[in-house]
Amino acid sequence: MDIAYLVAERSTCLRRRVGAVAVLDRRILATGYNGAPSGVPHCLESGCLRAQLGIPSGQRHEICRGIHAEQNVIIQAAVHGISLRGAELFCTTYPCFICAKMLINCGIKKIWVSENYPDELSKAMLSEAGVEVLHLPHDADNACPAGGEKQGAATEENEGGRA
Repeated sequence: MDIAYLVAERSTCLRRRVGAVAVLDRRILATGYNGAPSGVPHCLESGCLRAQLGIPSGQRHEICRGIHAEQNVIIQAAVHGISLRGAELFCTTYPCFICAKMLINCGIKKIWVSENYPDELSKAMLSEAGVEVLHLPHDADNACPAGGEKQGAATEENEGGRA
């Protein structure tokens, strides 16, 4: 998870920095962070379109210059010819519904998240697809099933949301 947070430092989003790392057999396959597509001005340069339009967090994901970290992991793996089938994803924030569907289709089997994201559709879809989601709080040694209770691990009630 520390590596996912390090990758998130490259984010150019003005609302929230998100990082993701795909891993298979303890080897990093691809990384991603949220930001505008290559060759397009980033929000740091042009401002946040969602903020300018008054769009609340968690709504209208399609109205954003940025690509989510999870999407960029998938894109980077594809560009370099790397399969994500059977891999695990470490992500600083719980995937949104759109990213959840993409992760399911590329074969991710387990997702480790640090921060929550209020998207019940995403949680239901990942569960239905049999993708295990575990909370791994940043700087914590203990992990638990998403929404589970374990001493030292975060729960959904005390985690932040996603922009």
